[in-house]
Amino acid sequence: MALYLGLLIFSFLITSLLVVPFINFLYKMRFLRRAQTTRDFMGLRSKIFDRFHKHKVGTPVGGGLLVIVVVSLLYALIFPLVKFLGVFVSSCFPIKEELNILFFTFISFGLLGLYDDIKKFFGFKYSGFFGLRLRHKFLIQCALAITIAVLLYQNLGINFFYIPFVGIVHLGFWYIPFAAFVIVAFANAFNITDGLDGLASGLLMICLFAFWILSGQALDTALSIFISLWIGSLLAFLYFNVYPARIWLGDVGALAFGATLGVVGLLIGKTMALVVIGGLFVVEAGSSLIQMIWKKLFKRKLYTVSPFHLWLQNKGWEEPKIVARAWLAGIILAIFGLWLAVI
Repeated sequence: MALYLGLLIFSFLITSLLVVPFINFLYKMRFLRRAQTTRDFMGLRSKIFDRFHKHKVGTPVGGGLLVIVVVSLLYALIFPLVKFLGVFVSSCFPIKEELNILFFTFISFGLLGLYDDIKKFFGFKYSGFFGLRLRHKFLIQCALAITIAVLLYQNLGINFFYIPFVGIVHLGFWYIPFAAFVIVAFANAFNITDGLDGLASGLLMICLFAFWILSGQALDTALSIFISLWIGSLLAFLYFNVYPARIWLGDVGALAFGATLGVVGLLIGKTMALVVIGGLFVVEAGSSLIQMIWKKLFKRKLYTVSPFHLWLQNKGWEEPKIVARAWLAGIILAIFGLWLAVI
């Protein structure tokens, strides 16, 4: 535990030193939030969103890139050093294969999100390569998720998940579509939730602390080190992301973090606990999905606006109030999810 805490602090300090220069770099590169990027879940302009968030136009976007780079480079430097110093390293799976899956998810979904951010920042039209529409981007997510699911199934031999009070359920080959669904669902759920200052990042931090405990209980050193570095870097980012935010994650962070959170849950084998621990991500995505289906079927909206956090804003809740109470709800869900994972 001392090692993990030390790595968390080290990652926090490194990111803290880099975040302000990185914000200035984003200003220089004009990676800034623009009015035309305010879209709802279906990719359409949302007048209600614009009404509450138009003052945020001009805020740098792309903080997720900094976190991805810091965590990846620190891991590449520290993990070999830890083994060289003779620290006992244990893992539930072949370490090389497990790390390949973790970082493939972290980086590949980050690159897809970065492409989407660049497209918005520089105003590429919806044509050609730089014009991938929502459905095309979704297909790429599915392709990446299926690749990761196949690696989990073939290289790590995972074909099961744990259901509290029932036990381990083996899915066999059907684990591949199941795992791919979990990865895509959490990637998009996180992206949808990342709409208020500090909301998605704070909830992710709470989730990661819960899975940090579970990875330590499973004696998975490789995964615990990864989560330690991720939490430390995220804490430094969150200082500048809380209301009023000086920097946003962007799709580069949202897609990478959501997908990787799903993979962490799959690696630990606690998918049901993942659904509970990340319950607010599920609520946010579910509210948008229900709205979309209802509109398709009945040609009208079920509720005024989605996702759930925007609906609360429209009801008169102030942004810091929504985020603070979401964090509290996230803590309760994390505790409940941990209990379900260990019974």
